[in-house]
Amino acid sequence: MHKTKGIIALDLDGTLLNSKKELSEGNLAALKKAADAGWEIVPTTGRFYGGMPDFIRGLPFVHYAITINGAYVEDLLEGNQIYMAEMPYKQAIDIMKYLDELPVIYDCYMDNDAFMTETLKAKVDEIVENPRIRKMFYDLRKPVPELKEFLENRGQDVQKIQFFTKDANLRLELLEELPKVFENIAVSSSSPQNIEINQAKATKGLALIALAEYLGLDRSKTIAMGDGLNDISMLEEAGIGIAMANGCDEALAAADWVTSHCDEDGVAKAIEKYCFNE
Repeated sequence: MHKTKGIIALDLDGTLLNSKKELSEGNLAALKKAADAGWEIVPTTGRFYGGMPDFIRGLPFVHYAITINGAYVEDLLEGNQIYMAEMPYKQAIDIMKYLDELPVIYDCYMDNDAFMTETLKAKVDEIVENPRIRKMFYDLRKPVPELKEFLENRGQDVQKIQFFTKDANLRLELLEELPKVFENIAVSSSSPQNIEINQAKATKGLALIALAEYLGLDRSKTIAMGDGLNDISMLEEAGIGIAMANGCDEALAAADWVTSHCDEDGVAKAIEKYCFNE
């Protein structure tokens, strides 16, 4: 077995996966080559683990996962929780009450699963424009009669709240406003219509450093790749932060280097440059 050389933390949508949410042959070959050389390939996503594509969860060289924007980090081989940062459920309920006054639909992640008020799930077609994201709602959100009541009755803390809106200006306003209204939260985004709300310590960057410490690695031995607002923290924390050419302006600014578009095997090109060009 190879000694661990370092961590390659990879956002999924818009980074490792192309615009059709597929893993290209070129990227897959690069992952295998890096894993064989001793690099830990770590999916690093806003999704919960069960919401990741089967073909990612089935990769034999994936031993660790950073999920829900860093709210949960798991050693998949041992079944150990490495890092967790959850939002108190009462604060989650307060945030949902705030969102109830706005033209949005929202869900929450809890206990590595996703839940949504059934009447809001019925509005997915009306609000969410991307058909692939709509399918994720249909397939992965468990409907409950009323989400706030569900949380109150369950009394369990929340890993993430996510909402979607058709109002682009409102979304931009809320990215600025929500951290002023609610304490101890991290606000990010992974698509043009959504906002994701986590507990303040639930970031991909802090989760990456926690995993590096767990593996006894210096942060200089970490590479992170991403394209969205929720990737900025890990691009900044990693030894090398790499943004995709299709990334948002903020991700591009946070990166040490910009690789090709997700539809042009940008991950494979970055792995070749930084893992095998020494």
